[in-house]
Amino acid sequence: MDFPNSPSIVPLGAFLVAIVAIVSSAVSKAHARRIRAEQRMVMLQRGMTVEQIDQVLAPESARDAEDLPRAKDPLHSLANARRTGVVLVSVGIGLSIFGFLLSTILQVREILVVSAAGLIPLAIGIGFFIDYSLQKRELSRFGLEVGADPPSQNQPR
Repeated sequence: MDFPNSPSIVPLGAFLVAIVAIVSSAVSKAHARRIRAEQRMVMLQRGMTVEQIDQVLAPESARDAEDLPRAKDPLHSLANARRTGVVLVSVGIGLSIFGFLLSTILQVREILVVSAAGLIPLAIGIGFFIDYSLQKRELSRFGLEVGADPPSQNQPR
């Protein structure tokens, strides 16, 4: 068996990448816990109380508390849907044009598969535009107009 030319090299590589990612994540978390424990031990050796240590290390736990899910801003979600739609449609169109031009230049019909692959991000991007318009319509039902200026303090209501 000629190993470098074996068809099983790609799946084996994929599994190895996944295993390395999982192991490195576990090692990183263990290292962070060990460093934090060593910090606590040094602080205790220097005469700090447990309350003082908690106060010093509180910003780290406060950052962990900020990772909790928050309420989504509908205008932010709307902007994300529009931006993602633009990027995906652009990638799809670019990939399709690239595949068509490459097929034309090289005179190899099988390269048109690249153009067909460009239809996937194009379709997903169109889906994001549909989601954008549905979100926009839903927000207008609640009285929020996208692109409308918020009422200023000087204008009468």
